[in-house]
Amino acid sequence: MDDRAALEGILFVVEHGIAWKKLPTALGFGSGITCWRRLRAWQEAGVWKKLHHAVLDQLGQDGALDWSRASLDSVSVRAKKGAS
Repeated sequence: MDDRAALEGILFVVEHGIAWKKLPTALGFGSGITCWRRLRAWQEAGVWKKLHHAVLDQLGQDGALDWSRASLDSVSVRAKKGAS
């Protein structure tokens, strides 16, 4: 399966909230398990992080980011020891 079909299969599963095994092969994405394996391989290779940075860089160059509306949550900021 080519990368494009795998990506479209992954996005279909995420968008529709279905189980990997329920991905309809008739849509041309291949099997859900194959898409899941590709997702895992891309995660391990750091593809998603690189893609995220590339998109942010491009949006920044285009002046399309408004950082005045950005916020951090507790997942993004490490808590100090002993903090509750």
